[in-house]
Amino acid sequence: MTSTPKRIVLLGAGLIGREHALLLSKTPDADLIAIADPADTAKAVANAFGARHYAEFRTMLDEMRPDGAIIALPNALHADAAIACVERGIPCLVEKPVADTLEAAMRIVETSERENVPVLIGHQRRHSPDIAKARELVEAGKLGRLVAVNAMWMADKPADYFDTAWRRQPGGGPLLINLIHDIDCLRFICGDIDEVMAFTSNGVRGFEVEDTASIALRFASGALGTLMMSDTAVSPYNWDTAAGQALYFPHQPENAYFFSGTRAALALPLMELWQHETENGHWQDPLVRRHVTLDGSRAYENQLAHFIDVIAKKAKPLVSARDGMMTLATIQAIARSAQERRPVRP
Repeated sequence: MTSTPKRIVLLGAGLIGREHALLLSKTPDADLIAIADPADTAKAVANAFGARHYAEFRTMLDEMRPDGAIIALPNALHADAAIACVERGIPCLVEKPVADTLEAAMRIVETSERENVPVLIGHQRRHSPDIAKARELVEAGKLGRLVAVNAMWMADKPADYFDTAWRRQPGGGPLLINLIHDIDCLRFICGDIDEVMAFTSNGVRGFEVEDTASIALRFASGALGTLMMSDTAVSPYNWDTAAGQALYFPHQPENAYFFSGTRAALALPLMELWQHETENGHWQDPLVRRHVTLDGSRAYENQLAHFIDVIAKKAKPLVSARDGMMTLATIQAIARSAQERRPVRP
């Protein structure tokens, strides 16, 4: 017997909202029953997917009484939308970041934990097989004691990307739009980040927000890390293109994350594991490279399947509201460190 598809509504019919709608339409375990978005184009999107259209999300939640909701609204609306779902007993998937401020994120956390209604944050990379396997290898001690971490996110965004004003202003910028994913991955694989020291520059574009950053990290485990980020650099060194999991980019196989421990080193997303041939290998002996095989699954599809399990109470959120809040807090600590030129603890 197959279970009844979960009745899911969508809040927001923009670019990522339409991608969620497309994923839902291809999933036999879910039915997209309604979309809430006041934009003139939203009704056509709802019609294209056979869903009802609402201009206001609270009315939709009250009338449709869905099993779950996906929130793909502007960041400043995340808290009000998530809390509206939780107060109605509706589990929700909230696109990253969890909210636009830590205060708003805490409102989501407190309401979700008080009402015992799950909130899943859409850090979809955690559902990618390379990220999941890296966490498994680190936790199992395959690298020994983790010592050093290096990560890169560098790409060359086109000029028309910035025709949208908010991307040039505080609240936009690649720290919050892009690097937040890498920080979440590093927290997931390596554990919490205790302290950061950052430098940022807007020297290429001259916008109010940064275009380049270098960041030093101290993990709670004692491991140290470095991050390089720029959205004005021609480069294959970013997870989006390297992993082949992103929705809008061609796959260009390369590594973007590097983990080094006392027993082995691991490079992602090509999943190259380097180690001595024997446990007592000498540092002047050649290292052996082994490829770690993955299951070939897709991050966004895995995330939706997980959300359906969360709705069905078969799983707890892989990225809870509290977890998403800690990733946001780390990004804000990086921004503050760059502004104040000093180490900052999230």
